[in-house]
Amino acid sequence: MTERGIGLAATTPQEIVEASAALAEALGYTSFWLNHPGQRDGVAGLVPAAAATSAIDLGVGVVPLHLRPVESVVETARAEALPVDRLVLGIGTYGPGAFRLARQGVVALHDGLGCRVAVAALSERTCRVAGEIGDGVVFNWLTPDYARRSARWVEEGAAKAGRPRPRLYAYVRLALGADARERLEDEGARYARVDSYGAHFARMGVTPSATAIAARDSAEVPRALAPWEGVVDAVVLRLLPAADTPEAHEELIRAGAV
Repeated sequence: MTERGIGLAATTPQEIVEASAALAEALGYTSFWLNHPGQRDGVAGLVPAAAATSAIDLGVGVVPLHLRPVESVVETARAEALPVDRLVLGIGTYGPGAFRLARQGVVALHDGLGCRVAVAALSERTCRVAGEIGDGVVFNWLTPDYARRSARWVEEGAAKAGRPRPRLYAYVRLALGADARERLEDEGARYARVDSYGAHFARMGVTPSATAIAARDSAEVPRALAPWEGVVDAVVLRLLPAADTPEAHEELIRAGAV
């Protein structure tokens, strides 16, 4: 069975992060993630989630190493005493020298923290490199069919390096309610304006909302998630709540539970 995780924005209030992580663990989710938008620190943001849980993996999806030095990530994780046995640090890179930076980042995080490192991957070449170096791979804004194709590229990269395929995570946006599609379209449009994601959507030949779940109510969510079964190791439901309240987050977390 494909596992499920929960993903929140790093801007989510601390008390909601804490309550959401605890609920996710209680409901059987296997990972809890925060994003890392630019200079907003998703690594330090995991502190309340770590305090409220004891077993669930804690992920960051993903630290942009072309904007934040990897040494800073190591220092923060150590200073906040994050549990490295549960930590899955996602990393992303962009621009000239991106693959060299990714390779160096994986080594530095392994040496400095000993945690697992998941590499963000959109293009074929990035998937192959992620297969060569990552403990995990983070897919984002993609369809189940394209995830299968991407998984093959990861597998081929891992085989070339003589190592097992890394664990595959797929971020899938989830929104509920009458304005769910509008929220997803707004979020997708923001990503599509980024060159790498614009090219990603063009390669797939779909709009951002075609990769996400907009449901009128929680009863529709299991059917919408069914196409992901067996495609990746874990689907991370990136929540787009109707309001920045504990209740709105709880509704989404319960809707996506196995």
